[in-house]
Amino acid sequence: MKLRTLLIVVSGAILAGALSISRAMGMGGSGGAMGSGNMSGMDISGVPTQNANSSGGSVSGMGRHMDMGPHMKMTELRALTPADAQRAQVIIQTMREQLSKYQDYKLAEADGYLPYMESLPQDVYHFSNVEQTRAEWLGDVDLKRPGSLLYEKKTFGGYQLVGAMYSAPANYTPAQLDQIIPLGLTRWHQHVNICLPAGISEDDVMNGRIVARPTAAAIGAGRHMDPRLGYFADPRFGFMGSISDVGECEAVGGNFHPLIFGWMVHVYPFAGTDDLKVAFGMDAP
Repeated sequence: MKLRTLLIVVSGAILAGALSISRAMGMGGSGGAMGSGNMSGMDISGVPTQNANSSGGSVSGMGRHMDMGPHMKMTELRALTPADAQRAQVIIQTMREQLSKYQDYKLAEADGYLPYMESLPQDVYHFSNVEQTRAEWLGDVDLKRPGSLLYEKKTFGGYQLVGAMYSAPANYTPAQLDQIIPLGLTRWHQHVNICLPAGISEDDVMNGRIVARPTAAAIGAGRHMDPRLGYFADPRFGFMGSISDVGECEAVGGNFHPLIFGWMVHVYPFAGTDDLKVAFGMDAP
């Protein structure tokens, strides 16, 4: 499938507002997450990529486990209250009732949920809806209609629904996030301190474009960048890149972004269990 424009190309005012906050902090849709096939890769300098391995692990950085070191900003986990546990049951029930139909991923695509960076090996793939993600970034979050659906790739083709991702404005406070998905259940996250290579812009990330424009600086004379991996083949760049400092990023000709996207949270109600630690865990079931 041709990867169409994904996530949001928000209006200048909306994006400027989100990014002005991001400058102070440092990503669903549609962004990001899945055990797909083996994709061994080389970075643009000929060094084997750290993330493409024989076990078929995630390359994109939107993986099974939400732990990205200096590239992840997360809310503090609060003590679970009885009210949180009660709300958790409502959230899980609502998601199961409204989203179970999307176990057929073709139906999800028909409803506007399109795969983000599908060519990358991922633990969990984000199928994102442009309009709904836009609404979430404006503060209109609807449990019945998440900005992104989360799928794992099946061994013999197709996708299996495991959960959904909700987004919120980058300037939301912990109290505001708690009103959507309680902080006693899980931790909301942001993607921060991102270095992008020459030829890749923030707009490219927003829209799932991963191949740098063919410049000598981006690719290197006589070297090949696998179009399936794009700039993620170079372990210095992206959501799990080794570079997380503005000075180091600029030194290699990259462009630094303190924050890309807004707040996000993953929920996994389709694991066949009512265990809250599974449904609201940091690991995909």
